[in-house]
Parts: sequence; C-alpha cells; structure tokens
Amino acid sequence: MTKNPVLNALAAASYILVLVSVMTWGSSIASDKPDSFLAPVAMISLFTLSAAVMGYVFCYMPLMLYFDGKKKAAVNLFLQTVGVFAGFTLVALALAFFGIGR
Repeated sequence: MTKNPVLNALAAASYILVLVSVMTWGSSIASDKPDSFLAPVAMISLFTLSAAVMGYVFCYMPLMLYFDGKKKAAVNLFLQTVGVFAGFTLVALALAFFGIGR
C-alpha cells in the first residue's frame, strides 16, 4: 500500500466495487439454481478473504510506519485512510438512499 490515504481508501472501495459486480453477475447466472451447502461456505470464505484484504489495505503501511518508530505518522495515516473511506461510504449511502444508480 501507499502512504497516501486517498489511494488506500480508493483501493478498498475498488475492491468492494469489483466484489459487488462479481456477486451481482454471479447471482444473475445462478438465480435458477437451488441453494447448496457450498453457498454458506463460499460466503464465509468471502468474508474471511475480505477481512484479510481490508486489513492489508488499512493496516499494512501504518504498521510499517509504527514499527519504524513513526508512531504519530502511523496513527495519522490510519485515521486519514479510515476518514476518506468513511466519506466514500457516506456518498454510497446517500446515493442508495436517493435511489441513484438503480
């Protein structure tokens, strides 16, 4: 990851957009098939993968800075990344609330 919180938050948002696109496309293909045992396994696996990816996106560079002795910079980068991502989340929620993007 980078030391740029905007790029880090964009990486997280991009991952989510790709994931949602694949899930939407996949559900349209599998809509006529019955649920199976693998559906919950796939969802829990996806949740675990997403937690690992988001952990990397949000925490890798701040941890590297922290262990290099730059504790204040580490905390600032983490909080800025979370703040920018919160902004993206608010925009997405507002768009969903007003029905934009259907």
